[in-house]
Amino acid sequence: MTLNKVKYRDFIAPLLVGLIIWLSSPIKPASVSMNAWHILAIFVATIIGCITRPLPIAGVAIIGLTLTVLLGIVPMDTAVAGFGSSTVWMIAMAYFMSRGFINTGLGRRVALVFVRLFGKRTLGLAYALIGVDLVTAPATPSNTARAGGIVYPIIQSLAETFGSDPKDGTQSKIGSFLVFAEFHGDLITSTMFMTAMAPNLVAVTLAKSLHITLSWMQWFLAGIVPGLICLLVVPYLIYKMYPPEIKDTPNAKQWADDELAKMGKMSLPEKIMGGVFLLALVLWMLSSFIGLEASLVAFMAVSLLLVAGVLSVDDVLHETGAWNTLVWFSILIFMANELNKLGFIPWLSGAIGGALKGFSWGIVLAALVLFYFYSHYLFASGTAHVSAMYGALLGVAVSAGAPATFAALILGFTGSIFASTTHYANGPASVLFGSGYVTQGKWWQLNFILGLFYLVVWGGIGALWMKVIGIW
Repeated sequence: MTLNKVKYRDFIAPLLVGLIIWLSSPIKPASVSMNAWHILAIFVATIIGCITRPLPIAGVAIIGLTLTVLLGIVPMDTAVAGFGSSTVWMIAMAYFMSRGFINTGLGRRVALVFVRLFGKRTLGLAYALIGVDLVTAPATPSNTARAGGIVYPIIQSLAETFGSDPKDGTQSKIGSFLVFAEFHGDLITSTMFMTAMAPNLVAVTLAKSLHITLSWMQWFLAGIVPGLICLLVVPYLIYKMYPPEIKDTPNAKQWADDELAKMGKMSLPEKIMGGVFLLALVLWMLSSFIGLEASLVAFMAVSLLLVAGVLSVDDVLHETGAWNTLVWFSILIFMANELNKLGFIPWLSGAIGGALKGFSWGIVLAALVLFYFYSHYLFASGTAHVSAMYGALLGVAVSAGAPATFAALILGFTGSIFASTTHYANGPASVLFGSGYVTQGKWWQLNFILGLFYLVVWGGIGALWMKVIGIW
């Protein structure tokens, strides 16, 4: 065997920053305990390590947890308590469900059906592909899995069918438009559903630590109007700003028909997968009304898939994305919760709130959203960014007088739309930009424009919609 690759140089920044914070404890605020200050140092170092990635994010998180216990900040029993979070396990269960979509071929079949129905024109093709993302989003907490595992292979096949390949300079025929439209479709669907990506569930957990409970249905109802507006308008805006050379795609329907013919009739595993998915979706919608935990619904769905034989125990054990997420998510949530329990987050919220004293809560919340959104240029992970800032910013908003649930949702939505910044903003950006169809200049330029659009729709229209439905 050979040693696994470790990028030791990338440990320098997190270690340096962590040590600086640790050693600056003599100048810490008097109201912040020494333990709170020390866990802040390890937490910030861990977040920076998640950005520089000397090891995969789970490895960085394990090192952070080890140091927290080794240095006597918290006992081991407290440190591992985060692994018992129902939200963490809900993410893992939803990952297993998404594996069912891929294993059974149901995800691909749904995509091909959408292409056959709406793919006569290139713009319709983009809406069709985004429709696949919309349908699978509620039960796929990995937006990278949706964009990269289900939709991108279809885009790649379509691009090849129409002779669009970045290798020979023909990417602008159709591939560039479809790739960029799918990125934004994935971004929008990630914002609409609590269970559509891991950072949303990080936000829900952090809000709960501040005694603000967000249900699946509450998130969905708050996001449905701004989400649908974006789903309808954004692909058209991209079509106008970044038009494909090929406007009509009559061959797409035939291609989809041929691919569906190769797949044959819908198999029994696909039917079971579809039925279990619909059952989970209905129960998630009703969970807050019938007193059923959303995490229990996810466990029920996976249990049914195991009993029916759609998933095997090996599928569960080898779903590395789920176990990887469970490790780092548990550890980051543990650290963030400790910062709150030990008093650092309340102190920080009070300090920022004091600096903004005299301004109305609306102005304070708007300023926090803008800061949260544009600071994502400094992050390469939505989860790292949400873990680092969401709790503190929400505390500031609430202390300024903002309605708690409204502030939690607005900041929660911002934790998704801020991906419309860079080509390294999140997993789907890395996958789709990495395909080579869109240049970095175009990616940043178009995202800057669309980012402004998202801020207006989610922060403006979304806020008015939440007023109408009584959230504030």
